[in-house]
Amino acid sequence: MWRALVFLALLAVAAYGAVWIADHPGTVTVVWNGYEVGMSLAIALTGVLVAAIVIGLIWAIVTGVIGLPASISRSTRERRRNKGLASLSRGMIAVGSGDPLAARRHAGDAERLLGSQPLTLLLKAQAAQISGDRDAAEQAFKRMADDPETRVLGLRGLFVEARRREDEGAARAYATEAARLAPSVTWANEAVLEAQCADGEWSAATETVERRASLGLMDKHAARRQRAVLLTAAAQRHEAGEPDTAIEQALKAVKLAPDLVPAAVIAGRLLARRNDLRKAAKIVEAAWKATPHPELAKVYLNLRTGDSARDRLARAETLAKLSSWDPESRLVIAQAATEAKDFARAREALAPLTDDRPTARVCRMMARIEAAEHGAESGRSREWLARAARAPRDPAWIADGVISERWAPVSPVTGRLDAFVWKTPPEILAGPDEDDAPAPTEPAAPAEIPVAPVPAPVTSDSPAPSTPGFLQTGAGTPSALSTPAPVNAPAGPSPAPQTTADRPRRIA
Repeated sequence: MWRALVFLALLAVAAYGAVWIADHPGTVTVVWNGYEVGMSLAIALTGVLVAAIVIGLIWAIVTGVIGLPASISRSTRERRRNKGLASLSRGMIAVGSGDPLAARRHAGDAERLLGSQPLTLLLKAQAAQISGDRDAAEQAFKRMADDPETRVLGLRGLFVEARRREDEGAARAYATEAARLAPSVTWANEAVLEAQCADGEWSAATETVERRASLGLMDKHAARRQRAVLLTAAAQRHEAGEPDTAIEQALKAVKLAPDLVPAAVIAGRLLARRNDLRKAAKIVEAAWKATPHPELAKVYLNLRTGDSARDRLARAETLAKLSSWDPESRLVIAQAATEAKDFARAREALAPLTDDRPTARVCRMMARIEAAEHGAESGRSREWLARAARAPRDPAWIADGVISERWAPVSPVTGRLDAFVWKTPPEILAGPDEDDAPAPTEPAAPAEIPVAPVPAPVTSDSPAPSTPGFLQTGAGTPSALSTPAPVNAPAGPSPAPQTTADRPRRIA
């Protein structure tokens, strides 16, 4: 639209000039070298216009001939660049689709046409990776690490390759260098934090978390939680040898995360040793409201040494009221009542938990009550122990599919910080319903009952198993989950032959 208007305006100006020249005729005289040439103004203007056009054509031909080699070279480079970009694009598509042959072919074409540019080196490294050529991939990443423009990207690739060949020292060095060059790179900060946690460098790990929070790489709540976990890990280390340092770190952790059970346990235990019972009770009660845990109950019931069993039962009642009679609080009351020889109160506390598929801890607690009142060889005690072998699991510390008897600051599988959570493990096999179980008969020889491959959590009311939940390596870092062998249950009623209804059922 605007172009048409401009054209019409220029045409109008030309028409007006032609009319003006026609209305004002004149003569143009040219005198040169003794000759005098006279012509009208219109003819003179036409001659000047034709001469300008001819001169322009001659100039264009001369400049075109002079610049022909440069033009040909520029055109060739442009064609090579377009072909290189096309090969680069096809190579990226081949890498994404998992075609190693096409990826390597296009990577070679792109490098030949474009040279050692960052994207061609990246394509070459990725093509080597999906082809399984780790040496070629590492060489490409080293070339990228030598270029200041792509140094961090090259370090990232070298870090991944070092992890694949399980060279943790090299991987840590690459991550540290990348974090120094680019402090806001997330993967490098996470790798450095993971390495510091694996080495037990809790102070350095805390500084890393604080730096990440200051750079905005994580939200403030997550940063507070991770700092609390790291302080708790440090308090665990210093609890035996340096209690003053341990209690200072534990109190900082409780201030950052009042619901962190291990921090509250350490703080409560150390404060009780200092005879600061009021503060210890306050910390344990706050954590208990968020997460009722047997370790918290153990610390709370034993705050004051020398208390009677009745005093401990009274404190157990306090915990029950704080948690609105959580199942864990009922177990605590049952334990305290059993120690106080108040067996009726113990059974009353556990009654709501025994109605529908009681857990293993509930069954063991009932067996303990029966054994304390009627003797360890009583039939009811042995019956409850037999039920405990196939009862649903109780809550335990779980991280990345690993069940542990103790809390740890990092996952033994992935090294992730604050991975352990207190929850009930998923059921794989369930025993027969209690309503369908055969009635107890005369006591028979002990029957060998297989247990689940993951051990049940250790609580204050059950003896610790002989097989630990973790195999310890180095400075107490868990490395793998141990699998207990089948255990022999105490003598009890011999089970009847299984029927279809009695067979274990798989729970989805």
